[in-house]
Amino acid sequence: MTVSSPVVKDFMTADPIAVSPTDSLETVIKLLEEHRISGLPVVDKAHHVVGIISEGDLLVRESPMKPPLYMTLLGSVIYFESPKQFHQHMQKALGMLVQDVMSAKPITTQPDMPLATAANIMLDKKINRLPVVDTDQTLMGIITRHDLVRALKPRVAYDSEVN
Repeated sequence: MTVSSPVVKDFMTADPIAVSPTDSLETVIKLLEEHRISGLPVVDKAHHVVGIISEGDLLVRESPMKPPLYMTLLGSVIYFESPKQFHQHMQKALGMLVQDVMSAKPITTQPDMPLATAANIMLDKKINRLPVVDTDQTLMGIITRHDLVRALKPRVAYDSEVN
């Protein structure tokens, strides 16, 4: 008897709720609350994944901005922190549309990727969800950490029956 390794499509949520870059943040907050989820894929008109928006992206808007530390030496400015990060934080804090606060170019996965590989990507990159896309980057589903925990359930049940 051959036991195949589980793959992403076995545990992903097919046809997930998604938003467009031009949707309002109010729409996102409403969807997150209504569906009790913590993030959404962002898709263009062709349904290609262009970003992810999460609670973390929304919280950046509410956190205090700290200008980068710097010093001047012989007429030159030396930054101890990246001015680029400050600029990005400022853009997110002032944004009112999804495109203003989303994380662009998200890490994605394919439906036939082994579940263990997807789990390792999420752990390594410290992310909570992966949009599942086809070869054209068209959204097919989403796999979350919750889905990974759900995938463990049959294995835990089997292990407890064996022991």
